[in-house]
Amino acid sequence: MVVASATLGVVGWSGNPLTLPIAMVFPALWCLAGSQVGAATIAAAYFLGASRGLPEGVSIFFGSDLLLGLALWLTASLAFVSVHAVCWTAQDGWHRPIRYLIANVLMSLPPLGIVGWANPLTAAGIVFPGCGWLGLAMAMALLMLATTKHRWPAVAIVGVVSLASSVLWVEPESRPGWVGIDTSFSARREQYADYRQQAATIGRVKAAVADGASFVVLPESALGIWTPTTEALWKTSLEGVPVIVAGGGVVLKTDGYENLMITVTPAGSNELYRQRMPVPVSMWQPWSAGGADADFFSNAVVELAGVRLAILLCYEQLLVWPVLHSMWMQPEIMVATGNAWWTGSTNILPIQRTASIAWARLFNLPLTMAYNAPD
Repeated sequence: MVVASATLGVVGWSGNPLTLPIAMVFPALWCLAGSQVGAATIAAAYFLGASRGLPEGVSIFFGSDLLLGLALWLTASLAFVSVHAVCWTAQDGWHRPIRYLIANVLMSLPPLGIVGWANPLTAAGIVFPGCGWLGLAMAMALLMLATTKHRWPAVAIVGVVSLASSVLWVEPESRPGWVGIDTSFSARREQYADYRQQAATIGRVKAAVADGASFVVLPESALGIWTPTTEALWKTSLEGVPVIVAGGGVVLKTDGYENLMITVTPAGSNELYRQRMPVPVSMWQPWSAGGADADFFSNAVVELAGVRLAILLCYEQLLVWPVLHSMWMQPEIMVATGNAWWTGSTNILPIQRTASIAWARLFNLPLTMAYNAPD
């Protein structure tokens, strides 16, 4: 079962949206553990398989050897493993589904939800596309059913519905006039867009406008450190260009910085969105000064030109609560951006894309994505 659980993590979180429902089999294996130690082992195998790209990504980000990456990989799994070990029970009947519901909720909401990656509930959008909150409830019901004696019928239902979904598969589309621009700029830790990168990005924006775009979304950090000088460069460059640009930027503070999405037009700029959950350790460091600010439950939905947007900035795409927080406020469009310069040969970026696609499909929202992913 440990090998099977690891396989669920690896295959389910492969970065292909159509394999995501495989992760929904995890509760069926978890409930069959013979003890809390067994439940912890099965949970660890699943989580480590799903997040297998983390050691390489961490080593690239910090410029360290693989040992630091392995240490953070194991540390990140502790919450998921501990919760599923404590919530496991040998009692049959209604105890197991209720215990699994509690475990899932704990890993979906802060504080434990800040490392709540690889939640099988993310597959709801693949299994029940367009069903919204009802689809989310049905997916949760199937996950709970998988912990009972009816586990294999539940797994069969997931399989049949997923197969039907794959046959009728349609990628979420952007709203007309909205374009996301992917870039391939190399970077290092604490390195931000210089003049040459800014000029190249401005050129890409103008080309998109020439092709009919009126709203252009740029990746996280595409605007670099946002200063009056940077704003002047963009304002001057966009004179006479009928476009609203939304891109990632950093604003420095005396005790750290804010990771933002900023709008730019020929008339000026405005803060559009403040990241709710920056990456723990590498960005969010509440134990010291100098890290990124976090505000778990702010700006769930923001408005741009009269359109309500749900923005998921990089790490937020891997979690459950930022999505549900935004969906509760009834957005009209979902925007997903990220800066994946540090992910190397891992599948972290495809997993982010997959999660964004799944949530957009569940709530039937147009989706605009923009990522920086060096070749």
